[in-house]
Formats: sequence, structure tokens, C-alpha cells
Amino acid sequence: MSRDYGQYCGLARALDVVGDRWNLLIVRQLLVAPARYRDLRDGLPGIATNLLADRLRDLESAGVVERRLADDGAIIYALTEWGAQLREPIDGLIRWSTPLMIRGPEGDEFRPEWLMLALPAFFAGRARTKRRATVGVAVDGGMVRVRTTPKDIDVGMPTDGDEFDAVLRADASIVLGLAAGLLKLEDVGELIEIDGDEAALRAVFAAPRT
Repeated sequence: MSRDYGQYCGLARALDVVGDRWNLLIVRQLLVAPARYRDLRDGLPGIATNLLADRLRDLESAGVVERRLADDGAIIYALTEWGAQLREPIDGLIRWSTPLMIRGPEGDEFRPEWLMLALPAFFAGRARTKRRATVGVAVDGGMVRVRTTPKDIDVGMPTDGDEFDAVLRADASIVLGLAAGLLKLEDVGELIEIDGDEAALRAVFAAPRT
């Protein structure tokens, strides 16, 4: 790495690796899915091409990121097993950010794919529900699939075989507020659109925390 704190402290050494600007956002993108260089660049609006190359090189040298060959022979970037363990602290930071997020975008860019990390972070610790439900959450022209399982609430990208019990359409700040438990469906009735079974949405968003 280009510099370090010179402190024998777990936090300092972790920040030596991922504390530089953009590093954790690169990890965020790779937690969603392994990606080609151009897809990483597209998913990180505002990053300079040479800076992304430098950050990837640093993360690769540190053992956080690795290169793999895709089926078509293209090079893709992916998290190593150790790098993927950053999900837990990133989930904690996402939950910690709640007071900053409830203000809304305030002109900042938003990508629906970022819900792939935000929603699981907020759903963690929710009580199991007996109701099996699969719902779509549509924000800014994109959609993620959310479904209850016997163990937890699973978030993923929709597939052709998905059958939704309901689809929720809302602004990102409303969806995040519902997922964080700061808002209830009955509080935002005029700000959302629901197609399908509202009870299915309640099974996802109204499950109590354990």
C-alpha cells in the first residue's frame, strides 16, 4: 500500500488496506457480483479510470481482490474469501448510516443495484416469519427480488422464473426507511404503489427484530 498508519492496532491495519477513498465502494460493487473493469467503472460514478486501476492494484496486492477468467475468457475482478468477509463491517456501516440516509438523496446519484447490499443489512436480525412471500422492489427503473425463507430474508436480482406476490414501487429513501423499520407501510400509503398482495409486503417489511 502507498502509506500506512504505523500503528499495531486492528482498526489501523484494516484502514491501511481499505481506508483509502473508493476502496470500500469497490468492495461494495464486488459484493454485489464479480465484475469486469468497465462494469466496475460504470458502477462507480465519479472515479477516474487511472485511480480505479490504482485502487484495484492495491486491493489485489493486499489479498482483498483477485482476477479471474470469465467463461468467455475476459478478465473479471472478484473478492477473495478474505475480502468477502468485509460484508459484515460494511453491513454495520450501512445500518450506522441511517440518520444520514433519511434526508434523501439531496442531489446524489443512486443506483438500484445498491439495494442489493442495503436491504440485507437492514433485514439482518429480523424475526423469522411463517409467511412465504416473494416481492419485487422497484426503484428508479430497476428492481430487486426480496423473498422470505425459513432462515432469513433473501435479496437478489430477479430471474425469468420469479413469480411475485406483490411489487412495491417507491423512492429509494422510502424503501430504505421501510427496511430500517423507521417507516411503516400504512404511514407512506400515498408515496408508494403496491401491485398485488399487500400482506406479502408486510411479511417482508413488518417482521419484528429479534
